[in-house]
Amino acid sequence: MNQGEKGFGQFPRICIWESDGEAGDITCDIIDTVQASLLYQEGLLGFAGGGGGTVVAQKRRSPCCFTGEYKKPGQTISKGHKNYDLMLNLQLGIRYTVGRPASTQLRELRVADFDPREKFWTRFPPEGSKVTPPHQSVEFRWKDYCPMVFRHLRKLFAVDTADYMLAICGDDALREFSSPGKSGSFFYLTQDDRFMIKTVKKSEVKVLLRMLQSYYNHVCQYENSLVTKFYGVHCVKPVGAQKVRFIVMGNLFCSEYRIHRRFDLKGSSHGRTIDMAEGEIDETITLKDLDLNYVFRLQQPWFQEILRQIDRDCEFLEAEGIMDYSLLVGLHFIDDHPTAKMDLSPFVASPRKNESLQGGGRISESSCSEEMEPEKDLILSCRKPLVRLGANMPARAEQYTRKSGSDSYLSSCGGSTPHYGSGEVYEVILHFGIIDILQDYDISKKLEHAYKSLQADPTSISAVDPKHYSKRFRDFIGRIFVEDR
Repeated sequence: MNQGEKGFGQFPRICIWESDGEAGDITCDIIDTVQASLLYQEGLLGFAGGGGGTVVAQKRRSPCCFTGEYKKPGQTISKGHKNYDLMLNLQLGIRYTVGRPASTQLRELRVADFDPREKFWTRFPPEGSKVTPPHQSVEFRWKDYCPMVFRHLRKLFAVDTADYMLAICGDDALREFSSPGKSGSFFYLTQDDRFMIKTVKKSEVKVLLRMLQSYYNHVCQYENSLVTKFYGVHCVKPVGAQKVRFIVMGNLFCSEYRIHRRFDLKGSSHGRTIDMAEGEIDETITLKDLDLNYVFRLQQPWFQEILRQIDRDCEFLEAEGIMDYSLLVGLHFIDDHPTAKMDLSPFVASPRKNESLQGGGRISESSCSEEMEPEKDLILSCRKPLVRLGANMPARAEQYTRKSGSDSYLSSCGGSTPHYGSGEVYEVILHFGIIDILQDYDISKKLEHAYKSLQADPTSISAVDPKHYSKRFRDFIGRIFVEDR
C-alpha cells in the first residue's frame, strides 16, 4: 500500500458502471478508492444524462434549499397522546395475529380463504386470557380479516415475520400524521419507516376484500407491480367506543435517500394544486398535478418497463371498477447537499435491455469487503437497496416553465407537448407507486361527478368512471416520463 492509499486500505476497489451501445451492454471500469473519493469530493460521481447511461456527470445544484437536520414527519405517540390506547391495542392485536403458532404455519391457499366472511374476533381483557396477554389499556375486541391470504402476501413481498412484529410491536412508538387529502384518514408510521398503518372506512375494507383474490393473482403474476403492497387488514373495537378499521401496507418512501419533493398525481386538473407560495413549501408538503414542473427522463429499459407495468396495473384497476387512484412520486436531488451525493451507490447498474428488472443489475453484496468501517463515509458501503421499478431509480428531472399557474401541459387532456429544454436538468433518484386503490365508482363518486361537471370541464375532474380514469391516467404517465435519448 502506498502513502496515497493510507486511510482507505480497508475499502474494496470500485466498479464504475455504464451501459454501452443500443443493446444496452453493461461494462465497468475498476478504479481504486483514492480515485473514487476524489470523484466524490469533486462532485463528479453521479448519473449522467444521455442514452449512454455513463455514471460520470458534472455537478448541478439542486433547486431545493432545505437546511438543517432532517426531521421525520409525524408526531410520536407517547403516553398522554389521545390515540395512545389505540396504538397499544393495535400493537397487541398485530402481535397476537402474527406471533401465535398457527400464524407461522403456511398452507396452500383455498378459495374459502378469500371469502370476505373469513374474519376472526378475539377479546382482549385487561387482565389477559388464555390466548391474550394482560395489558394496561381498556378492554377491546380485535378482528382479523383473511389472515391466511395476508400471510402469503407478506411472504410474497419478502416481509420477515420477526422484522414485521419488531417494527410495529417493538419498544419504539409509532408516529402519527393526518392525511393531506380529503379522506380524513390517519397514518401511523413505524420508526424504521418500513410499514404504514392507515385508518380506513368500512367501504374501503369491503372493496379490498372483494378484490382480494384478483389483487393476489395480479401481484403474483407481476412482481414489479406498482400498486400498494398490503400486509394486513384489521379492526379494533374498544369497549364503549367506535370501531377503527385499518390497513397495514408498505411505505413507498422507505429509503436511505432523503425525499426532497413529493407529488400526488392523478392526471386531472380541477382543484389539483396546493396553492402555496414557493417559500412555504418544504419537503413534507405533498404537491399536486398543477404544481409539477418536471419531466422525468429514464433510460430506455426503465422507460419501456414503466409504461408496460402502468398499463398492466391500470387494466387490473379498471377491471375491478377502481378510480381516483394516484401516482405518488418522491424525488431525491443528488446534489442537494454534501451528504446527498454520498447516497449514490456505485454498486448499482443500469438494467440490461432484456434483463429482468427485479434485480436491477446490482453487484452481489458478497463481492464487497466485510471490513468496511462505518465511520469512513467517503466511500459507500454495499448495503444499499436494490434499484427496481419504482424504487431508488436514477433519472434526470428536466424542469420546464409554464405560462401560467393553470397552464400545465400535464393536466391537458389533449396531451400537448411540453417545452423541453426550457429549464435546468437535475440528477435525481425516484420513488413512485400507485396508491389509494380502494375507491370504486360508487353512488357518492357519481354524484360528485355530476355536481362538479356543472362547475368545470367534466374531463378535468378526478371523479370519472374507471375506464375514462384509466385512459387519462395512462396518457398522463406517458407525458411525465420520457425516454432519455
